[in-house]
Amino acid sequence: MSTATQQRPLTIALSKGRIFRETLPLLERAGIEVHGDPDSSRKLVLETSVADVRLLILRASDVPTYVEYGAADLGVAGKDVLMEHGGDGLYEPLDLGIARCRLMTAAREGAVMPDGRLRVATKYINTTRRFFAGRGQQVELIKLYGSMELAPVLGLADCIVDVVDTGGTLRANGLVAREHVADISSRLIVNKVAFKTRNRRVREFIDALRQAVPGDKAASAVAQE
Repeated sequence: MSTATQQRPLTIALSKGRIFRETLPLLERAGIEVHGDPDSSRKLVLETSVADVRLLILRASDVPTYVEYGAADLGVAGKDVLMEHGGDGLYEPLDLGIARCRLMTAAREGAVMPDGRLRVATKYINTTRRFFAGRGQQVELIKLYGSMELAPVLGLADCIVDVVDTGGTLRANGLVAREHVADISSRLIVNKVAFKTRNRRVREFIDALRQAVPGDKAASAVAQE
């Protein structure tokens, strides 16, 4: 192992918002206090109480990319983001059990779906394509980045695929959840190269976080290494 590799801080990628807020208590229970708050600061790199651990604050969809390509050693990302991202450069050793929600289809209440090709609006293009392909159903996918609930209301799409927490936003816009696509929670992810070249330090972090997560679910990828 090179001196540069040994000296580089263990870098953890997080997205601000709900995942950041719900990851903080786990880090604290693992003995890591974060110096700074991304909601009140523009800093994208946060130091911690552990000298060789730092956080990167990223857009949620970018977290797996930074980890896969080695700009971060580890990260925390929602399963919805990981399903959409794909990629072979990641291990997924822990289900952290935070930021829980469901990925669902949703449509206007009482709407009858067409017999032909379905128009589906979503930002989860790859996941949605796989879901409907698994049912042998052809769909026309319309990619949106926000305000998904408007698509069925304005006739842009027959239905949407999006994450649902309480369902309040759907109800407020006259939509109802219909089909369950996947259960979502946030997962710890690890760069495969970092797991091999910095194995002891990475495992120490994983073990510390595992102790902080009640009822964790260890993924087989790391267990089989």
